[in-house]
Amino acid sequence: MLTRKQLDLLEFINKRMQRDGVPPSFDEMKDALDLRSKSGIHRLITALEERGFIRRLAHRARAIEIIKLPESLEKPAFKPQLIQGSATRRPQGAKQVERVNALDVPIMGQIAAGTPIEAISHRTSAVAVPGSMLRSKGLHYALEVKGDSMIDAGINNGDVVVIREQPDAENGDIVVALVDDQEATLKRLRKRGNAIALEAANSAYETRVYRDDQVKIQGRLVGLIRTY
Repeated sequence: MLTRKQLDLLEFINKRMQRDGVPPSFDEMKDALDLRSKSGIHRLITALEERGFIRRLAHRARAIEIIKLPESLEKPAFKPQLIQGSATRRPQGAKQVERVNALDVPIMGQIAAGTPIEAISHRTSAVAVPGSMLRSKGLHYALEVKGDSMIDAGINNGDVVVIREQPDAENGDIVVALVDDQEATLKRLRKRGNAIALEAANSAYETRVYRDDQVKIQGRLVGLIRTY
């Protein structure tokens, strides 16, 4: 049986993974539960892991996978948003991701999770994505992540992110941003008056602030695919 705080944290993580495809940062968890320090979050995470509700992925900063939900939270359609492997790249002996209700989404190249790189421009291949990850209407595409600036949001170098194409997003969303019509990057969006801040999830990288006319939102993160 979970305590109220443990249940609240599990529900918050689940909602964020359903929305963004990646778990929230420890700072976001702390703020959501109104705790004074991240040490309390560490204790709650450990308790949830010991009870078999979540699993922390080894050697990956703050990457969390939900294993199960209590009856009070579970929904029949629930599936973890972190997809291990793909139909085209998987370790020998690993199970292939089921293609039931899967859709092919075009991979449009690479996206920088670090210093912005040259803008994405063309389709390179495709990846099968579970239909549950594409619940929202609209066009979707995928990008291969290069760099480590979003590791504290559970996004690692080599991951494939699934993006819903849209021209705007809310504060706190992880987005594909095109800077000065030349460079594309994957960052968390913060709007500050007439300025836009593109925020990394790695303390080694500084937040970059631009005029709002310098940044065009190309889409919002809705899912993550990882091959081991």
